[in-house]
Amino acid sequence: MNTHQQHDMQQTDHAAHDEHGDHQGHQQSASQGGHGGHGGHGDHVAMFRRLFWGSLILAIPTVFLSPMFADLIGYRLPQLPLLGWVSPILGTILYLWFGRPFLTGAWSEIRARKPGMMLLVTLALTVAFVSSWLATLGVLPHHLDFWWELALLVVIMLLGHWIEMRSLAQTTSALDSLAALLPNRAERVEGDEVVQVDPAELRVGDIVLVRPGGRVPADGRVVDGTAAMDESMITGESRTVRRTVDDPVVAGTVATDSGLRVEVSATGDDTTLAGIQKLVTDAQASGSRAQRLADTAAGWLFWFAVGAAVVTAIVWSLLGMPSEAVVRTITVLVIACPHALGLAIPLVISIATERAARAGVLVKDRVEMESMRTVDTVLFDKTGTLTRGEPVVTGIEPADAGIGAEELLRYAAAAETDSEHPLARAIVRAAGERSLELPKPGDFSSSPAVGVTAAVDGKRVRVGGPAMLAEEGASPLAAAEPWHDEGAIVLHVVVDGRVAGALRLADEIRPESRAAVKALRDRGIEVVMITGDAQAVAATVAGELGIERFFAGVRPEDKSTHVAELQSEGRKVAFVGDGVNDAPALATADVGIAIGAGTDVAIASAGIILASDDPRSVLSVIELSRATYRKSMQNLAWGAGYNLIAVPLAAGVLAPIGFVMPMSIGAVLMSASTVVVALNAQLLRKLDLDPNKLAPIGR
Repeated sequence: MNTHQQHDMQQTDHAAHDEHGDHQGHQQSASQGGHGGHGGHGDHVAMFRRLFWGSLILAIPTVFLSPMFADLIGYRLPQLPLLGWVSPILGTILYLWFGRPFLTGAWSEIRARKPGMMLLVTLALTVAFVSSWLATLGVLPHHLDFWWELALLVVIMLLGHWIEMRSLAQTTSALDSLAALLPNRAERVEGDEVVQVDPAELRVGDIVLVRPGGRVPADGRVVDGTAAMDESMITGESRTVRRTVDDPVVAGTVATDSGLRVEVSATGDDTTLAGIQKLVTDAQASGSRAQRLADTAAGWLFWFAVGAAVVTAIVWSLLGMPSEAVVRTITVLVIACPHALGLAIPLVISIATERAARAGVLVKDRVEMESMRTVDTVLFDKTGTLTRGEPVVTGIEPADAGIGAEELLRYAAAAETDSEHPLARAIVRAAGERSLELPKPGDFSSSPAVGVTAAVDGKRVRVGGPAMLAEEGASPLAAAEPWHDEGAIVLHVVVDGRVAGALRLADEIRPESRAAVKALRDRGIEVVMITGDAQAVAATVAGELGIERFFAGVRPEDKSTHVAELQSEGRKVAFVGDGVNDAPALATADVGIAIGAGTDVAIASAGIILASDDPRSVLSVIELSRATYRKSMQNLAWGAGYNLIAVPLAAGVLAPIGFVMPMSIGAVLMSASTVVVALNAQLLRKLDLDPNKLAPIGR
């Protein structure tokens, strides 16, 4: 954050302390993710709105009753007693009260030895004020009376600050809306009763009722019911996600079609929503290379402006035109304010970070987000990232025993019903997805490393691996042999002593992964995969995804070595992992991205956290990084380029050919530059980061 601007607005608030309360600096609160209300951007918008309209009311008579303005326009003022004192008196009020934010801001910059925008504005206003009073009192020539110009300067400066505050308020209010995702009341189940309580009163272990269309009041686990959940406010994914018993749900998400009972697992600051708010706030406060460049440029521009003003005053005075020397000096000081430059990066950072959060991209390190635009290699951890990280039934091969594929799965799922093994859960889940009716098994028994045995429909059914086949004296199904070569898990089903068929189980590839890999390659980014699985498994997954290079059989602690290997080839590497055992690799990579961290947003090693488990979200990070950089550079170019062009014009370099910039036009241009920067940054809000559009499935 530009230190100059922090002091500027801290003093703005001090100046209005009696009326507006004890606020923090507006730019400082921007960088800290101010949350509206007392001391927030909403207060500053209201304050500058009042100051602007009040100054405008006083400026109108100040301008129109100024003899200099009357002579310029060509009308005559009435000859009334004391009329000549209206402009000086009102001008003094405008300078001392309505210009007080600039005066106190300048004093703060002087004390901090950080000269900046407020000091430049104050120098311009003070030169006009002193010159006008000396002209009014007859010490200086009458034509050095600048009351009307002073009035317009104050009005235009306050208008520029009002517009700036509205832009910043829009950003922080959008962040505040995350907090508004929580319902006002929660329905806690207490025995046979349902009691309405404040969400803040919920405790871990409480059971809450979430009605159809209602929001989840706290992070938790579903204990009863099934519902399609709208999680777009957390993950950025527009499609609903089916949540059922034992599935986690996040505070603020919506049960769209049916009700749920949820056991609370986290409340208050421990919830995902609170974690997201903190990450966004910290990211908005963090620096970046572009911000440091802007701060340096703003510091140089101050001295450039002061130097230009001094040279302007000397040259015009030597030409024997002291009044023009004063006008040109004031115009240079006003127009050279590095206000737009100081606002250029902080506003882009605030908007980009808030926009990212709404797309499920949580930024912890601004520098890593900025670096993402230059990444040319994305290294994906396989398990839990490109794949779901849990086994699923991917193939059913019946033997020639008069039992079809669905009947084979039905027997296997029924036998596995009472088992808690992950493979058993996968088989039962596959039967449920096919809506198969499962008979209740009897005489269930389980033997580790062998399999399960149960009575199903009066038949003895066994499901297991090679050890079970050995016990039965049976041979593996020939049709299932290729599955072994692919690294898949193969379970055989034996019915009444005969092999009825085999099931293929593997870690399922996410359907989004294919689209993500293709979209990255289309953008000229190489995709590499790393996994602890065997070579055969890795080769199968890589082949299905179209990934040409992969590392297999890698232990978690060795993943960072392969990241360094890619970097040694001159590559800019982003590592994408699930954040559980990938900490060294995440820290070693140029950009560390933790994926699928919707319920754990405090992963220390990742600079960027994706709330969803959709690998296509990496594309959202790239697009946002590139767009943010473009807007930052555009704003920097405008903020610096505007000054380099406008200052010589304000100084009067074109006076020999008859062009002299009026002081009021200089003030308008300075405020206009701020508006241009603010509007350009606002365009980031229109950036479409929907993974479904960046990389459609099935493309």
